[in-house]
Amino acid sequence: MIVKDMPKIVLHLHLDGSIDMEDAYLWAKEDGLKITKKELEQELQVNDDCHNLNDYLEKFDLPCKLLQTCERLEKTSYHLFLKLSKMNVKYAEVRFAPNKHLAKNLTLDDVVISVINGMNKANVETGIMGGIILSMMRGDSKEDNIRVINLAQKYLKKGVVAIDLAGAEAIYPTIDYIDLFRYAKIKGIPFTIHAGEAAGVESIKAALDAGAKRIGHGIRAIDDEAIQKIIIDKQVLLEVCMTSNYQTEAVKGKHPIEKLYNNGIKISINTDNDTVSNIDINKEYTKILNETDLTMDDLGKCNKESIDYIFADQVVKDKLQKEFEL
Repeated sequence: MIVKDMPKIVLHLHLDGSIDMEDAYLWAKEDGLKITKKELEQELQVNDDCHNLNDYLEKFDLPCKLLQTCERLEKTSYHLFLKLSKMNVKYAEVRFAPNKHLAKNLTLDDVVISVINGMNKANVETGIMGGIILSMMRGDSKEDNIRVINLAQKYLKKGVVAIDLAGAEAIYPTIDYIDLFRYAKIKGIPFTIHAGEAAGVESIKAALDAGAKRIGHGIRAIDDEAIQKIIIDKQVLLEVCMTSNYQTEAVKGKHPIEKLYNNGIKISINTDNDTVSNIDINKEYTKILNETDLTMDDLGKCNKESIDYIFADQVVKDKLQKEFEL
C-alpha cells in the first residue's frame, strides 16, 4: 500500500488555517484587497521568519477577516472535507473558534450552522464522516469562552462533537482555564486541549488534571518520563502535527514522534493547518516515513487506535473499525 491509498483519520485540523487558496484569493478581491496571488501566499503561509507559535498564529489574521459570511464559512468547510476525502481520509474532526467570525454581524448560530452545512454537504457527496470542534481561545474573556461551551452543548450530536482550547499557550497558561473544562464536564461536552506545544510539561499536566483524554500536540511530554507514564496509564492520545511543530520551533532537531510512539503513547497523525503550513495529510505521512524509522504498519496502527478516541458515537466507531480492518 502507498500513502495516498492508506485510509486515514484526522483529529487535529483548523478550519481557518486550512482555507482554500483559490477561495481566499477570490474573496480578497471581492473585499477590495489589492493583492497578488504571491502576496496572498505570503500572508497565509509561514516562511523562515516564523520562530515561535505567536509568529505562526499571525497567519490566521487574514483568513479570519475573509471568513465573515455564511457562504464563505460553508464553502471553506465543504472544500476542506472534500479535499480530505480525495486523500482517503475516512473521518475528520475540524476545529475553529466561532467567536472569530462575528465581525460582520453573524450570530454564533449562523457561524456554526454554516460550518456544519459544509461538512454535511461533503458527507453526502463523498461519504466522508466527521465532526466539528469549537475552540475556546486563550486570552478571550471567560464569558466569551463560556458562550462557546454553551454553543457546543446546543449543537452537540448535531454536527458539533467537542470543544478545544487553542491560542498562545506560552502567554496564557493552561491551568488558568481549568474551571471552563469543569463547566464543560457538567454540560456533558467532550474536549481536547492544546498543551505541550509552546509550553512545557506543566501545561500537559494541567490538561491531564482537567480530564483531557486527547491532547493537541503534547510533544513536550518527551522531556519527562513521569508525565509519559501518566499519559500511558490514563490512556491519553496525543494529536501530533510534525510539520507545524518544526515551523513554530516547538521542535528543534529530531521530532519526538517516533520515541513517543515507541514508548507506548498513542498517537494521532495530523497536519494542524494545511494552508498555513503548506502541507496536506499525504505529504505529512510521507514526511514521517522519510524522517523517522516508523513504517506504514506503524502509521496504520496509529489510525486504528485513533478510532477509540474520536468524538463520535459507537455506531461511527464500529463502521470505521470495519473499514480499517479491510
